[in-house]
Amino acid sequence: MHDDISEVLFSADAIAGAVERIGAKVAEDYADRRLLVVGILSGCFPFVADLARAINVHVEVDFMAVSSYGGGTKSSGVVRTLKDLNTSIDGREVLLVEDIIDTGLTLHYIIENLRTRNPASLEVCTLLDKAEARAKKIDIKYSGFECPNAFVVGYGLDYDGLYRNLPYIGVLKPEVYA
Repeated sequence: MHDDISEVLFSADAIAGAVERIGAKVAEDYADRRLLVVGILSGCFPFVADLARAINVHVEVDFMAVSSYGGGTKSSGVVRTLKDLNTSIDGREVLLVEDIIDTGLTLHYIIENLRTRNPASLEVCTLLDKAEARAKKIDIKYSGFECPNAFVVGYGLDYDGLYRNLPYIGVLKPEVYA
């Protein structure tokens, strides 16, 4: 365990199990349809890579990058699109993939934006659901874990660009970001 982590919430093995479970369910639900997985960068990259391999149907992958945090630990409430999709989603089956959903404010913005582009369907998948922090209702079809209302890092999640490479998800010690 890294010195800046106070506790490991989800081990690498637990994460792998959740990814396999979600991937199997997605494959079942989209068995006869072509799926476009849209990952929200940067935190989702390990989850999207592992999930795409776990979905045993034809999958395309694209990414968006948005920001509402800056360098802090709480959302600023202002969403900026940093990178838009390379692919049209008009008439497409779209699975929006997030690493963590907390307040839901940023994801709500993304969902509303993508709905204007006329996808055939638009579902949400997250590895971590921090429902306790939710300010906007988000319909989540696929979820890996319920997450406590703590500042978590690892497996793509970061603080100030660091800790994304940890193979597990853990709670960052408050003295690191205070």
